[in-house]
Amino acid sequence: MRCLVFFSFMFSLILPSLNVVGLADALEVTLSEGDPAPMFEAPTTDGSVWRSEDHVGRKFVVVYFYPADLTGGCTRQACGFRDQMKELNDAGVEVVGVSGDSVDNHQLFSKVNSLNFPLLSDQEGKISKAFGVPVREGATIMRMVDGVERSLSRGVTASRWTFLIDPNGRIVHKNTEVDAEHDSQKILETVGRITAQTE
Repeated sequence: MRCLVFFSFMFSLILPSLNVVGLADALEVTLSEGDPAPMFEAPTTDGSVWRSEDHVGRKFVVVYFYPADLTGGCTRQACGFRDQMKELNDAGVEVVGVSGDSVDNHQLFSKVNSLNFPLLSDQEGKISKAFGVPVREGATIMRMVDGVERSLSRGVTASRWTFLIDPNGRIVHKNTEVDAEHDSQKILETVGRITAQTE
């Protein structure tokens, strides 16, 4: 009995010192269509901090997660959004890409492909986890850019998931099986359908 009391006493001392953030990170998040989008912020391509509170609630916002800069599928996905940016903007849609790459990697990726939307650096995977996007370990890849071999390291590797947030700040589209090349077209079709239903 005394051992049990002693154990309970020691546990009460240890519990407050547990890393609450660590426990929260360990919990899996599952977001569904209709749920409010989580708030987040991260450094972006131009070195500034992109804050969701400055964008969400004003127009449609696409938050798409992708594995790595300067890789095949991710390049096709980014260029799809780039090429349809006028149609997306005309439909009241803003686009932001998120990966575990560094800001330097994003700047290179953006420059090589003339991207016209921001990329957020999520090296610790915090944004991915807030959206419930699966992540695995990061990696380093080598790429030739302008005749120079570059080493690109990323902190985490996110799964390719796409979310569409409506002007009310709610998730209205969640795609966990993204066709990279046609992701932007899928978003346009979804926004068109939602807009038609509200008219």
